[in-house]
Amino acid sequence: MASFSICLLIISAFSMQFSLVVDAVSDTDSLSVGQVITRSETLVSSGKFFELGFFRPGQSRNYYVGIWYKNIPERTVVWVANRDQPLTSSSPVLTISSEGNLVIEDGRITYRVSENVSSSQNTTATLLDSGNFVLRNEKLGLLWQSFDYPSHTFLPGMKLGYSRKTGKVWSLTSWKSRDDPSVGDAELKMEPGKSNAFSLMKRSQIVWTSGVWDGYIFSLVPEMTLNYIFNYSLYTDENETYFIYSIKDSIISRCILDVSGQVEQMSWLGARQAWFIFWSQPRTSCVACGPFSICNTATGSCQCLQGFFIGSDKNLSECVRRTALQCGDNSADREDRFLRMHNVKLPSPDKVLKLPGIEECKSACLNNCACTAYAYNSSGVCSSWDGKLYDLEQLSKNEGENIFIKLAASELPKPGGNKELLWITVIVVPLLLTASYIFLRWRRKLKYREEREPSQDMLLFDINSSTETSKNELSDGRAGKSKSTDAWLPLFSFASVSASTNNFSAENKLGEGGFGPVYKGELLNGQEVAVKRLSKKSGQGLEELKNETMLIAKLQHRNLVRLLGCCLDQDEKILIYEYLPNKSLDSFLFDRAKKRLLYWETRVKIIEGIAQGLLYLHQYSRLRIIHRDLKASNILLDTDMKPKISDFGMARMFGGDELQANTNRIVGTYGYMSPEYALEGLFSIKSDVFSFGVLLLEILSGKKNTGFYHTGSLNLLGHAWDLWKDNRALDLMDPILENEASYPMLARYVNVALLCVHENATDRPTMSEVVSMLTNEHLVLPRRNNQLSRM
Repeated sequence: MASFSICLLIISAFSMQFSLVVDAVSDTDSLSVGQVITRSETLVSSGKFFELGFFRPGQSRNYYVGIWYKNIPERTVVWVANRDQPLTSSSPVLTISSEGNLVIEDGRITYRVSENVSSSQNTTATLLDSGNFVLRNEKLGLLWQSFDYPSHTFLPGMKLGYSRKTGKVWSLTSWKSRDDPSVGDAELKMEPGKSNAFSLMKRSQIVWTSGVWDGYIFSLVPEMTLNYIFNYSLYTDENETYFIYSIKDSIISRCILDVSGQVEQMSWLGARQAWFIFWSQPRTSCVACGPFSICNTATGSCQCLQGFFIGSDKNLSECVRRTALQCGDNSADREDRFLRMHNVKLPSPDKVLKLPGIEECKSACLNNCACTAYAYNSSGVCSSWDGKLYDLEQLSKNEGENIFIKLAASELPKPGGNKELLWITVIVVPLLLTASYIFLRWRRKLKYREEREPSQDMLLFDINSSTETSKNELSDGRAGKSKSTDAWLPLFSFASVSASTNNFSAENKLGEGGFGPVYKGELLNGQEVAVKRLSKKSGQGLEELKNETMLIAKLQHRNLVRLLGCCLDQDEKILIYEYLPNKSLDSFLFDRAKKRLLYWETRVKIIEGIAQGLLYLHQYSRLRIIHRDLKASNILLDTDMKPKISDFGMARMFGGDELQANTNRIVGTYGYMSPEYALEGLFSIKSDVFSFGVLLLEILSGKKNTGFYHTGSLNLLGHAWDLWKDNRALDLMDPILENEASYPMLARYVNVALLCVHENATDRPTMSEVVSMLTNEHLVLPRRNNQLSRM
């Protein structure tokens, strides 16, 4: 692939020499004829945003001309001139030649950067605050600009697309490695003449697409809807089509194509001196899958579709047809047919038609020799794909759509096919699978007993069906069929749990909640644990224990407490957790002496950790999980004061497209309940967002939500809202933070909290938006302009 603007001219010692007056530049943004930039000198844009000069990437010993951010440590390069022509000399220079071109001289070799040939008279090169390096002539105007030759970074004001007049394509290309900026394997570009969508290419194969432009965003990049700071535009006319974006606020943001082939939109957080990834695509490791393959999103593995196999050229890793299509042959036994695949995430189609029924859609694909697959939905939309089929993803049950893959008739079984094969499939295979299943479970149980103390057994919960496999069923082999969602959990005897807690002594008691008392224990292997024992007087029971066990046994996140086992022996209902020595957040937050240990940085760490844990529950766990009882006492702190969300007895799972549910049994803690849940029994992820808002205000103020405040408010929410309306948000701050809190961050956090406790659930942000607002100081936040709930 051509390297945008770099043209190498080898000039011998007796060739034409450039007549230059060698003047070094100093503290300027421009380079004029007769001046040079040496290895130790740079150009700096007028606003001190960008810097241009020679650099060596990473551990490389080669020199390159590049542009980077002026005031960001660990030099962040956004453009490279001589990507595929590294400089080995220690004395290269950048200058303007006698023809008016930008050139790099390295001994007897000259690299021509710009492509225009004109008079050098009154020609200058200027580095702009946008990061664009422009070559201008006083009479001829703009001769050349670096924005026309992107490397791996897409900056605001730069364009990606193509010109219909010249055929030029503006695309991003990855670096070969962290130490080598030469053109790598990945390219992000918009194909000329095709739909207005970007394709991510790896070794000339499409591995991901952005989806088509819908007037606001690209359809397969939903993160673009969080456009608090970005203005996106797609321009198209008879001459060119290109995508461009700008920034609403004065922040530093860039989009890069990483060496791994990942597209990332990033913003610079000055307070943390770090880059924050605003969004990243592709979201799965399925980018490596080639044509006619499907990626399992749960494992990230690729496999060829039925009727395809890996071709002989292993370097391509390409699935090819086992049997060629018989397009045009309408005989009954040779006519092409379709394989139906369920629960598939569909790629962006090549054609979209409105047809009255699925048979018409099928016929349209069958009669088109180029068509390889079709899909039809309930809205009467027929989508079809021509040629090689990319980006198929296998989703979980009850997710995605159906797609029909065109195959030769011989690749599909005939109706009422081979009876012998049917007998093997129906009788023999299940027997073998059952025998293998019993053997593997026996081996697993035996191995577990060898590794753990002899008083433990295993409990199996099926997350999907909410059924429990008992200890007796496990021991005699009568347990039900295991699934990928089964949660194996150590089952402790009551004697071993009692011994670990010194017979549930008062000295070992850590606290008490709605479920019952919690004790500190120590297993035979020395591991410290927290033992939660159901009280006989508790309103909670086996249903809540099963609920918590099923949920948390399969959850894996650093901000969620880890469940180690349970005990159902002697009519006891006990859960065994990892032990967190600093106990719960409320024991610090509302204690006059201990709250002094909650420094500002510690509180920020706790806030962000809780937000990340909730985001995982709502968006990234196997099923969408609503906690329903988020509060300070259910946030545990480890030795480093990092938070872990606990107590999932009231939690509920949502599946598929389920967004909210209704209940007649209101559970949880009143001060943290959203109004729609407390009054109507409606709960959703926005219920947890409300609870998080209350908790955030408590962490910032060091005060409980339930209480009377000087403004006359009946709770902390009303007090915070009254202060916010009077522009006195900082008065909410816990007084012990007076000399250490970041006041801009504090005001921002109060704003986020008030957005979270909005009376209307639809007006509250999602946890994904909350995390962005908390961690990206440059996001422009919406302001509350109406009354919040007075609950």
